[in-house]
Amino acid sequence: MKKLLLMMVALVICASAYAQIETPVRWSYAAKKLNSKEAVVFLKATIQPGWHIYSLNVADGGPIKTSFEFTSSKQYAPIGKTTEPTPVTKFEKAFNMNVSYFEKEVVFSQKISLKSATAASVTGKLTYMTCNDKKCLPPEDVDFIIPLGK
Repeated sequence: MKKLLLMMVALVICASAYAQIETPVRWSYAAKKLNSKEAVVFLKATIQPGWHIYSLNVADGGPIKTSFEFTSSKQYAPIGKTTEPTPVTKFEKAFNMNVSYFEKEVVFSQKISLKSATAASVTGKLTYMTCNDKKCLPPEDVDFIIPLGK
């Protein structure tokens, strides 16, 4: 009986600890081959209401900007910089400056040079920070693998 009670208490503690982890941003990925030598990868952030993530372009002294790091490969290479749609820009008291950010959802894109016909996926890591009007969560790193398709 003691074991059962102890197990129930442990489950309640674990469940409440898990429930406190906030994940207001969900990432999804896609790719489109333009031809045999080029593709575009898309990295989409779906953001819960009341939250936002920051632009690729944030001035020093502000929040952590969203960034993408593509793994070096003999199969592919990024062409130019990652692009984003036009962000919302507003003054944020927390940072005492104008900052650019996205709400609801945003799709970033990166053109890729295909160095090999056998290139199957693009891999890397993205970093972002999310805030609402009351708090900011610590920056988060997310590893990604984006299948290139055929």
